[in-house]
Amino acid sequence: MEATPLVALIAVSAVIAGAARRTPVPAPLLLVAAGLAASYLPGVPDYTLDPHIVLPLVLPPLLHTAALDSSYLDLRAHLRPVALLSVGYVLFATVAVGWLAHLLVPDLPLTAALVLGAVIAPPDAVAATAIARRLRLPGRITTILQGESLVNDATAITAYKVALAAAVGAGVGWAGGIGQFALAAVGGVGVGLVLMVPIHWLRRRLREPLLLNTLSLLIPFVAYALAERVHASGVLAVVVVALYLGHRSWQVDFATRLQEAAVWKMVAFILETSVFALIGLQLPYVVRGLGPYGIGEAVWYAVAVFAAVVLVRFVWVFPATYLPRLLSSRVREREPDTTWKAPVIVGWAGMRGVVSLAIAFTIPVATGGEPFPARNLVLFLTFTTVIGTLVVQGLTLPALIRALRLPGRDARAETLAEAQAQNEASRAAEERLAALLADERNALPEPLADRLRTVLERRRNAVWERLGAVSATTGESADDTYRRLAREVIDAEREVFARLRDERRIDDEMLRTLLRRLDLEEAAAYRETASDG
Repeated sequence: MEATPLVALIAVSAVIAGAARRTPVPAPLLLVAAGLAASYLPGVPDYTLDPHIVLPLVLPPLLHTAALDSSYLDLRAHLRPVALLSVGYVLFATVAVGWLAHLLVPDLPLTAALVLGAVIAPPDAVAATAIARRLRLPGRITTILQGESLVNDATAITAYKVALAAAVGAGVGWAGGIGQFALAAVGGVGVGLVLMVPIHWLRRRLREPLLLNTLSLLIPFVAYALAERVHASGVLAVVVVALYLGHRSWQVDFATRLQEAAVWKMVAFILETSVFALIGLQLPYVVRGLGPYGIGEAVWYAVAVFAAVVLVRFVWVFPATYLPRLLSSRVREREPDTTWKAPVIVGWAGMRGVVSLAIAFTIPVATGGEPFPARNLVLFLTFTTVIGTLVVQGLTLPALIRALRLPGRDARAETLAEAQAQNEASRAAEERLAALLADERNALPEPLADRLRTVLERRRNAVWERLGAVSATTGESADDTYRRLAREVIDAEREVFARLRDERRIDDEMLRTLLRRLDLEEAAAYRETASDG
């Protein structure tokens, strides 16, 4: 693809995603709708999805950022429901949806139908978790949806390879299929375990910002490529490494954390927005390839397959939620009780995404000199399932959550827990500071020592102030007022530094140094007072 269309795709996607923040519609849905509309506009270039780019170059960084933002401890605490969805459900959906598609679509061989089932089995929870966080769903549901999205792609890709081998007559039996699953899972986790410790060691010792950012950007691609090289799951390798790095991120230099967070937020934003726009832009290519199937006939099959995908997820989610509790007293003791509302939300949050389309595009055109059976129809059904779940389920999920009145996260309780944690940390820091100042080697003028104590006291009190009342005059909390005033006084300093540079009393290098110092102070002031809301 030429540079201009690619730049245009990124720029327009970013604008639409930015505009979506001012609407109640999630950004992924607006991007898909915009892609669908733009696909038939004259002059829009052909944005055919290339699976050789999406799987090795787009999927790893998206998984990496999602895993970095996940909690290893929360995922471990919810391992059973996450595993039942990311492994059990994907395998069940592969077989169930494939079998139903074989019954619904005449002349669709069972092997090709199972390929379709594997392709559309994994939900893409990027949109689901975005909605969950936006509506402040309970942490357990958000963790389960996020954990499912981290692992289910690995299960689906492996299931697809097994089904494809059967479809092309490679003679893969049950034993061979199980062996491929074992190799992919164990190998992928093994590669991640081998890489995670040396990568973390290197990140703790590098101090050059350019090298650190380069290493950070390379990590997911290296993990994915090495795992795939040994026929293991690159998805699992990326997730294992990122979970470890995220869990140990507190051990890394603060500048590294700030830089990496900024870089990965930008990368994730560009990739996510572009990917959802690309989904909508695939429509002309998919429709052109229908061949002998008429539009009306293909649409009927699409509606039937979409209904099967939705139904099969509920058929799995409800028994997977309640049967373990009925059969095991240990599960009842370790996991909180749940109402019927939680599985309804999890069941409806099964939107498919770009991974399904990317896998579908890797289906060979011909096998053994013969065309792959109904390949174009499989592509069309994959596309319509992705669009249908994103539009139908994505648009209605917020309304469903509000209608069920699921208890959201308690912002006041979270702030109280944060304040208590900060209180303990500040107490330890004050004791450490007192011990350091008692050593004559650390002698400081009293104003500087008082400044250190004031910073600790301010940090301790900042969170408690968020629990207080707002000002009747400004509508601001003390926390908001502090942040606003800190920003205004720092802005005043910036203006002076710029004026001094313009008057040639300082040079540009000194200006950049002074501005960076102010930027760090403003960032620190914001972090001290910023809430999660």
